[in-house]
Amino acid sequence: MIQQSETPAEIGVKLDGVVKRFGTVGAANGVSFYLRQGHLLALLGPSGCGKTTTLRLIAGFESLDAGTIEIGGQRVAGPGLHRPPEKRRVGMVFQEYALFPHVNVWQNVDFGLNKLPGDVRRSRVGDVLELVGLSGLGERMPHELRGGQQQRVALARALAPQPALILLDEPFSNLDAGLRVRVRAEVRSILKQAGATAIFVTHDQEEALSLVDEVAVMLNGRVHQMASPQQLYRQPVSREVATFIGDANFIPGIGHGRHVESLLGTLETQVAVEGPVDVLVRPENVEISPAPSDAHSHRVCQHLFFGHDQLVTVQLSSGETIEVRLGPAYTFAVNQPVSVRVRGPVMAYNS
Repeated sequence: MIQQSETPAEIGVKLDGVVKRFGTVGAANGVSFYLRQGHLLALLGPSGCGKTTTLRLIAGFESLDAGTIEIGGQRVAGPGLHRPPEKRRVGMVFQEYALFPHVNVWQNVDFGLNKLPGDVRRSRVGDVLELVGLSGLGERMPHELRGGQQQRVALARALAPQPALILLDEPFSNLDAGLRVRVRAEVRSILKQAGATAIFVTHDQEEALSLVDEVAVMLNGRVHQMASPQQLYRQPVSREVATFIGDANFIPGIGHGRHVESLLGTLETQVAVEGPVDVLVRPENVEISPAPSDAHSHRVCQHLFFGHDQLVTVQLSSGETIEVRLGPAYTFAVNQPVSVRVRGPVMAYNS
């Protein structure tokens, strides 16, 4: 996966063939990827896919069984090598923040700087508190802060020692939905201002797509695809990845190079395919319009209105159903006959 044009100085973290087993269970089954310095990555996958184990292996909390890990151009794990966490220049932000309840905000952030001269420590703490927008709250105790502020203290503490890499384990899961959106935007902005290299672990697709530069989808202990959020959503490499990333309709078809014959007509494909295929159709890429009623009509069978948009389920003339996402202005009734058009090109996978 590593490009020849990449130099070691440009790579923030690199995993090559990383394997970790717990008994007979393979939690990481040959994980390989690299992340450039100053970039943000999300390890995205369902529970049990190996994403948290991979994060713990990078941090040094677990020892690997095979493969190598490099951070900032230095190998920290491999055959006969396991550098402890404190020797890896890694900052951690945990799910529960893990702030020290008996000391104030300033002392929490100062915790990892004990080897620095006093004036340097004071300057560093002041700088990171200003960066995260908490410069006036240094004397506050953790319990006096709101959830979003506690999150920023945890991030400031991780940034203060100027680590080569920051690891964040489900950092927004303890926040309510409304606060979560705002805080993750703040965290992204802070990390970008700091020029940090960071890896998030999350199972939340929206969070991953909106937060980072690249997303690595993990399934069954492997990275199935790593790409920008836009490419991942528009060009998933497999049906499994497509199903996990966003809402997906699949309809059968027959591939003929860059076109597929389907029950919704001839569809242009992004890649050439031949023979029986499953065509990925995102709900927002389907258009419906009123149609005359006949025995072979597609019909609306369910309608859910959400205010900002609506989800319409259409039963096709073949009996299969697809979901269509529309703006709030459209009005369709259950049992109404409709015509269906797909905006392409589409992705198709051999079935």
